[in-house]
Amino acid sequence: MAKMTLRDIGKELSAEELRELEAAEKKEAVFDEDSPEMTAEMLMQFKRDNRKKRTKQTASIRLSEKAQRFSEAYGKGYTSFLSRLIDAALDDEKLVKRCI
Repeated sequence: MAKMTLRDIGKELSAEELRELEAAEKKEAVFDEDSPEMTAEMLMQFKRDNRKKRTKQTASIRLSEKAQRFSEAYGKGYTSFLSRLIDAALDDEKLVKRCI
């Protein structure tokens, strides 16, 4: 289940839109056959198989300003830090589920 908070939304929303989002934020997720809750097996397709030899790949990703500042604050080698952080996050099933 993807989850967002009001902090993730831009500040250009009207007062009515904000009220609607606040009401929606308090509702529980409703799963059905068209959008079932993800099982552990479904989540595994997003998880790295740690038994395979780890090789480095190059990827371009977009970071929020906050993520960029946070990672650069670790100084030289911050891209390696980000790689390890992503690997650790992918090993956390609850975190993966929360961020999908």
